[in-house]
Amino acid sequence: MTDLETRATPPGSATLRRAAPALLGYAAVRALGLLALALWSAARDKNAYTLLTARWDALWYTRVAELGYGYEVRLPNGDVHSNLAFFPLLPWLERLLHAATPLPYAGAGLVVSLLASLAAAWGIFAVADHVYGRRAGVCAVLVWAVLPVGIVQSMAYSESLFTALAAWSLYAVLTDRWVIAGTLASLSGLTRPVGLAVVAAVWATGVASFLRDRNASRDPNARRDRNASATVSFARTRSATPEPGAPPCRRALGMLLAPLGAAGYVLWVGHRIGHGPLGYLDVQAGWRNGFDGGYAFARFVAGKFTSFPSALAGLGLIVGVALLLWLYVVCVRQRQPLPLLVYGGVVLALALCASSYFGSKPRLLLPAFPLLLPPALALARLRTSRSALVVGCVAVASAVYGAWWLNGSGPP
Repeated sequence: MTDLETRATPPGSATLRRAAPALLGYAAVRALGLLALALWSAARDKNAYTLLTARWDALWYTRVAELGYGYEVRLPNGDVHSNLAFFPLLPWLERLLHAATPLPYAGAGLVVSLLASLAAAWGIFAVADHVYGRRAGVCAVLVWAVLPVGIVQSMAYSESLFTALAAWSLYAVLTDRWVIAGTLASLSGLTRPVGLAVVAAVWATGVASFLRDRNASRDPNARRDRNASATVSFARTRSATPEPGAPPCRRALGMLLAPLGAAGYVLWVGHRIGHGPLGYLDVQAGWRNGFDGGYAFARFVAGKFTSFPSALAGLGLIVGVALLLWLYVVCVRQRQPLPLLVYGGVVLALALCASSYFGSKPRLLLPAFPLLLPPALALARLRTSRSALVVGCVAVASAVYGAWWLNGSGPP
């Protein structure tokens, strides 16, 4: 099958069988990471299951599932850590699975996360396959799996669930399934604050589609020219926005549905604490979270250059940020579809420009899978034996790092 034939395949062909190599490869990488974690934890007399389910944010989600909202911790410095900061979809699913099975809340959270990670891998494959072809789709999933903080994908955290909803929402936009896209975007907004990125992608693409349709209706020649160039567009890459097809009413409905989840929860929190519609920002402020355009992060990096050992860490952070920005520029140059560019850009901006705990930024970037498409394409161009060797070596390194990380500072 040629590259053109692969990308021109109808969206419905992204079936489980087509995605099987990607999912099997993903499962193998994650199994390797969990094995490394189990061995490392045993050597340090720690419990790997506890690290995955009952520490850091996982513990907060479990408490929401078991006790509901209203729990908070007051720190000696006056800060208030409220569980209202944690969006409700993951705890809801934990509670549902706990009620339907003998699993404890923590175990239910782990199962939800593991299943969601597979759904996320499948969604990433579907998006990359639709835009660049099946081989690129497999490589995109593997690159996402071997990220240094990939172990978070197997924790009772919300990153995997959010990435699954985001990826499938973007795929629905790319394939003109607007009501599905809006529904999944709304659910992503009930999962993490960064659901704003999915809403922005749906709205930006919807507005662009409406503008394109209006221009086409005013200029019949433009419509004929676009149809005549469709084959050329597929041969190079997908156009910046999906080809029109869904009725405008469905597109509008999808756009209206997209922000309902996040808006509903934020307004509910504001009403509950009596601080007005934006009271959720006060809850986040209690955690020292906010959006300052990257000022706090810049100060944090600058503070690393006070001594020689820490200066190396500061230099590494600068190189890391530069690499992320370069990857986004490459995404733009490769003419990724508009929803992917908007989503990836917003996730990147929110992660880098938030004043939250700086050690959490790699984890916050985990859902930004469009940034991984350039390296996935480079990997796809290699021979299968070489690409397998590269992925294998990186997977081992990622597994070792993940085991060391969770047994040490771990994700905040």
